[in-house]
Amino acid sequence: MRTFLFLLLTLLLASCSAAKPKPEAFANAERAIDAAVQAGAEQHAPVELRFAREKLAEANKGMELKQYDKAFYLVEQAEINSELAIEKTKAALVRTEVTEASRRNEVLREDFQNTYGEDFQ
Repeated sequence: MRTFLFLLLTLLLASCSAAKPKPEAFANAERAIDAAVQAGAEQHAPVELRFAREKLAEANKGMELKQYDKAFYLVEQAEINSELAIEKTKAALVRTEVTEASRRNEVLREDFQNTYGEDFQ
């Protein structure tokens, strides 16, 4: 009976231990960071990009310390922060385009008013 309980306890403890994150998880996070840099996040979303890099560095430390659950969580966070940086960069670029289009529209409006007078609508 004791052997059975010991075996059962060992199995329970083994099932509770965190699985080691796969290397492709780290590669995916690294690719996401690279994609954010390529998108222009260093200029438009530097905080999110920095967070992604910091989380990936912490995940690597977690792997060295065999804190696999922490490392897995941090790798996911790095990837999420990278994706956020990409989306914020896209939004900033669209905002710039909208601002430029508004400026061009205002120039055209002024030209029409100068050409056709104040009655032009």
